[in-house]
Amino acid sequence: MSDTSRPNLPEVEFKFCGITRPVDASLAADLGASYVGVIFAQSPRQVDEMRARAIFDATASRVGHVAVFGRAPNDVIESKAKAAGANVVQLHGNPTVPEIKELRRRFDGQLWAVVCVERDAAFVPEHAFELGQVADAILIDTSVGERSGGTGQTIEWARVAESIDRLAERTKVIVAGGLNPENVRLAIETLRPSMVDVSSGIEASQGIKDPRRMKAFAEAVRSASIVGRRSTPSSASEA
Repeated sequence: MSDTSRPNLPEVEFKFCGITRPVDASLAADLGASYVGVIFAQSPRQVDEMRARAIFDATASRVGHVAVFGRAPNDVIESKAKAAGANVVQLHGNPTVPEIKELRRRFDGQLWAVVCVERDAAFVPEHAFELGQVADAILIDTSVGERSGGTGQTIEWARVAESIDRLAERTKVIVAGGLNPENVRLAIETLRPSMVDVSSGIEASQGIKDPRRMKAFAEAVRSASIVGRRSTPSSASEA
């Protein structure tokens, strides 16, 4: 029997990131992921262009293909993203507004800017609102000390919820950082993001996804109840 208690509520999208094997990408598509991500930044899950292309090819056009970068020249980002067949570039390393604008002239796909938030912060950094004017989405991740992103730890969702609500009035908000099948439903119901992003929280070992945890994550996302969820703003590239 279908659930009639939540009529016409838009579903939260989800992305499986840190994919290193085509078989995991294919399963992600089967489970209804909107995006799969490969990492070109320095990481234990780093892949090269050939491996990234094989991973993306395993999903065909069923999902979006995200290439994740740290600090790198825009010509390098453009070259690697195109060689891999990515249609989204995700930018870590504190990208600036001018850098995003310049990359927009080089790359035809979407640009997502990552903004890292300290675990106990009460608000999203102000520069997130500036980036939200030029990026297609802002991805909120966790920073711990000098380590930004990839920490496997969550921020205090209730403390930043009001700030993220304000940000979501301007741009698409993606939430990452320490998510897993056990906590993603609460994260969604607290923050009301457009998308959630998971990597280590669905792994059997570093870089190897666990099919059972992938399925459990997808089911948890779909079970989340979002009351009065806002409409997703138009992307910057469409503005």
